[in-house]
Amino acid sequence: MKTEKKPWSVYLLRCVNNALYCGISNDVERRFTEHQSMGKKTAKFLRGKGPLQLVFQEIIGDRSLASQVEAIIKTLPKADKELIVKQQDLSLFIDIPN
Repeated sequence: MKTEKKPWSVYLLRCVNNALYCGISNDVERRFTEHQSMGKKTAKFLRGKGPLQLVFQEIIGDRSLASQVEAIIKTLPKADKELIVKQQDLSLFIDIPN
């Protein structure tokens, strides 16, 4: 029996210091909980920067494409990331193929 694979998403978290963190996951709720726990599975960038807020997420598709989108977002200036959060729209800066 083949298990159905969950699609990958890109997400943005806001730290207590107003910094934005970009990540990918095929289960954003689980990953957000891991980050919030400030335990072993928390990204090093986020340690000590909670409480965190999930401010943006979008389903991308496969892991490879999600990684590419994440890399692009990480190169954007903070003002552009803030615009993505405000508009809830990645297409302002990234053309994601269907």
